[in-house]
Amino acid sequence: MSIELTKEQIRSKILLRLKTQKEEDRDRKSRRIKDKLFKTAVFKKAKVIMFYVSFDGEVRTGEMIKKAQQLGKKVVVPICGKNRIINACLLKDKARFMRGPYGTREPVVKECVDLRYLDLVIVPGVAFGKEGKRLGRGKGFYDRFLKRLPPRIVSLGLAFDFQILPDIPATPNDASVNKVIFA
Repeated sequence: MSIELTKEQIRSKILLRLKTQKEEDRDRKSRRIKDKLFKTAVFKKAKVIMFYVSFDGEVRTGEMIKKAQQLGKKVVVPICGKNRIINACLLKDKARFMRGPYGTREPVVKECVDLRYLDLVIVPGVAFGKEGKRLGRGKGFYDRFLKRLPPRIVSLGLAFDFQILPDIPATPNDASVNKVIFA
């Protein structure tokens, strides 16, 4: 895809690919991404990890979350607060979920965690540039969230190979991730 494409054009093309990707490809690539993530030094060292709860064709995080909890890591997930602000919510074992704003899934029982306690944040995206620029769904939730994180906290984007572009158009309001893991 050319850099001349607008954010909305890129978003439209990639979201269509996400929705039409074969399930077996999504599962296979998600497992490969999980394996890569779990081998990183930052993941091994992290005690508190924020995962997104995948939906709508994203890299699947369900198995990642279960395995991280089995390894003794505390897992938190995003919940949408007031004014389009993401808060980090502790995910307890066997938590029940409800539909949150914008179609996301959130735990029924919400216990927010101070962002300072996070060690690693796993970030979704529609597309990523090789250097970490991120294109989300257009509401700015994660841009605002990532800018609130203390600088020591590492953010990693998860993506399928077709979501990686040479460059992403960006504005000063856009936030990048430290690294992208893809397959």
